[in-house]
Amino acid sequence: MPTTPPLTLTDGQIVLREWTDADVPAMTALFDEPAVAYRTPLASPFDEAAARAYLTMIRRTRADGTRLHLAITENGGAPLGEVLLGLVQGALGYAVGAAHRGQGLASRATRLLTGHAHAVLGLPRVILQIEPDNAASTAVARAAGFRLTDEPPETVRSNGRTHTLLTWAHDAPPVRMYP
Repeated sequence: MPTTPPLTLTDGQIVLREWTDADVPAMTALFDEPAVAYRTPLASPFDEAAARAYLTMIRRTRADGTRLHLAITENGGAPLGEVLLGLVQGALGYAVGAAHRGQGLASRATRLLTGHAHAVLGLPRVILQIEPDNAASTAVARAAGFRLTDEPPETVRSNGRTHTLLTWAHDAPPVRMYP
């Protein structure tokens, strides 16, 4: 089975890179946290077994071309969070470790992966689905150039609770045609 070459994206400030086996302890530290459990469908508790299962799923969905999961880093080193993109619907998500929040990592990673989705992957639209009371993610959406749509809210159930999600969208810039 052919392998997909590792993907690395950078904006000169952050580096998004593929997760590795060596990242399992960092995944546990980043994702075994109440806010992550509350806002995401990740397993809780997020222990080493959950991290290994998650890494297996990440590799499977990358290989089958349905999703990208990239570690957010400052220099390609230790993960500070994650940004992911569903390649079928163009749905983007992210999680930043508690110790690294408030530094603009989520908005920079979102802008970087959104640009890649439009320019390289050819996705005409990238979306974020955000709960109405999630002020931090709403700020990320705005900072990354997303706009709230008038689409009806979506209701999903995960980790024992119901989430009402609003859709924010980022459309690919129009292609300039020169005569």
